Amino acid sequence: MQPHLPFLDLRSYKLSSLRHDMLASVTVTFLDIPQGVAYAMIAGLPPAMGLYAAAVPAIVGALFRSSRHVVTGPTNALSVLVGSAVASQLASNGSSPAEVAITLAFLVGLIQFFAGMLRLDAMADYISHPVMRGYITGAAVLVATGQLANVTGTKGGSGNLPTMVSAWIAGLPQTHLLAVVFTFATLIAVVALRRLDRRIPGSIIAMVLSIVVSEIFACHERGLRLVADLAPIPAGLPPFTIPQFGHWTALLPAAVACAVLSLMESSSVARGLATRSGQQLDMAAEFTGQGAANIAAAFFGGYPVSGSLGRSMLNYQAGGRSRLSAAFCGLIIILVLLFLGPVVGRTPVASLAGLLFVLVNDLIDRERIRVTLRGTTGDRAAFLVTLIGTWTLPLDKAIYLGVGMSLVLFLRRVRLLTAREMEIDGKGRFREINAEAGEVGHSCAAIRILNLSGPLFFAVAGELEHALDRFLKDPDMRVLILRLRQAQDVDVTTVSILEATAKRLRSEGKTLILLGLRPPISALLEQTRIAEEVGRENLFPAQPAWFAAMEFALRRALTITGEHSCGTHCPLSEYVATQETLRQAPGQSGSSLGPVEDKSQSSP
Repeated sequence: MQPHLPFLDLRSYKLSSLRHDMLASVTVTFLDIPQGVAYAMIAGLPPAMGLYAAAVPAIVGALFRSSRHVVTGPTNALSVLVGSAVASQLASNGSSPAEVAITLAFLVGLIQFFAGMLRLDAMADYISHPVMRGYITGAAVLVATGQLANVTGTKGGSGNLPTMVSAWIAGLPQTHLLAVVFTFATLIAVVALRRLDRRIPGSIIAMVLSIVVSEIFACHERGLRLVADLAPIPAGLPPFTIPQFGHWTALLPAAVACAVLSLMESSSVARGLATRSGQQLDMAAEFTGQGAANIAAAFFGGYPVSGSLGRSMLNYQAGGRSRLSAAFCGLIIILVLLFLGPVVGRTPVASLAGLLFVLVNDLIDRERIRVTLRGTTGDRAAFLVTLIGTWTLPLDKAIYLGVGMSLVLFLRRVRLLTAREMEIDGKGRFREINAEAGEVGHSCAAIRILNLSGPLFFAVAGELEHALDRFLKDPDMRVLILRLRQAQDVDVTTVSILEATAKRLRSEGKTLILLGLRPPISALLEQTRIAEEVGRENLFPAQPAWFAAMEFALRRALTITGEHSCGTHCPLSEYVATQETLRQAPGQSGSSLGPVEDKSQSSP
């Protein structure tokens, strides 16, 4: 596979696939046209920009992304975010909405393209599903709320959810009954056609019928708003446009948020389809392909685009066999712009609002929301915080809030350090004492053994100090043994804590012993000179045999303590003596009786 030239697989294209690709693209375009216009309305942009965003970007995305089935174009959730960014920029400078959206698309494309070139595709895995579900659900509610004014034919508001609701309520006395009728007629028609057969292009049929009825009964003259009233859709090719960089620094935060959302949408769609089709994906190429599509959108009159779940799934189900099916979608949109632009402009705005209510309902995945709310506390918190953020904050800030929640959840998991004391059980084997579960051990009072497992880097410094402090306060303890065989990612911060622990113990006439040291940890101790502070005689490397290093460490500890409070019945002393006896027996290994009780953990 060529990492950034996926279209080279067309060299083996079979002409027998052409018919299937053409039919699939026609089917998808029936959904593409009304959605493109509707999504441009959501973004507060001229309706034609929705079609421009579904034209050339779809062709470029199809050729340069890894997935053979993903259809590139405007999407619901991304359009909400673009609309928020456009509105905030219009409030701060004199740029037109189209100029802001075009520049935003270029910045988004650059970010995505270089993320792919630098192979940062794994970053998409660090945004949790509850965060994405919270944003998409919140955005869906915002879209529906934003369309209420189009349903009633009144003047709407902008901003967060409470602002839009209050503006809509204030305009209710001026409700236009004709708009309400067209909205619900379209909604009912789309839903009914779907239930009859999902293969029927219900959205395009409903739009055509609404145009016909509107023209026959002269509804426009009676006050029904048309798409052309928002901005005309000229007949012709997508225009060549140049991004304006006068305010690019102000747009950068929104561009990053759009890039993250777009990549998350595209990645999830591509992976889902690859699971069905068996295609092996190059996610770096997905990133660069998505970036190239957004750059194309900037130069051909569009706005930020993503991989569309609905259109991509329809492309696959309709029999699309290659990336040409997605490319043909863009070509058909160009033909529509050339010959049918003014006709699309005759679509009633209220009918598009009805279609958007259906599409919004598709976005709200109730089953996944239920699963999330029944999940862990962290999952619930991530979902609810992001959801509420979309309703109360600018949407780019809500994206950052969600990303921040994902990082917090990630760090909570990776910083889980397990620190448990070890003892000898009644069978002469080592086991961990789970103090969190209320277990009480019967270990040697003078020699305490603490097993550290998990990441041991700066993020767990507080946990490590807390775990050590419990032993350091014990007046009866004379030797503290730290078992590090199961510790990973040891860094200078935690090594410094070990150094401070060794100094404190030595000042109190006590000793720190480190065992199970793997080569990287031993090297770090030498490089930082902590080995000298602890004492090389108190350092025991990991051994191949189970608990061989533990036996050596215990011998050292018993030498230091000599006679202690356990007297002649010290379990650790008896363990060492047993190992010595076994070693002297013919054919026996002294370390063979020492497996730790927890079989899921490796032993030194």
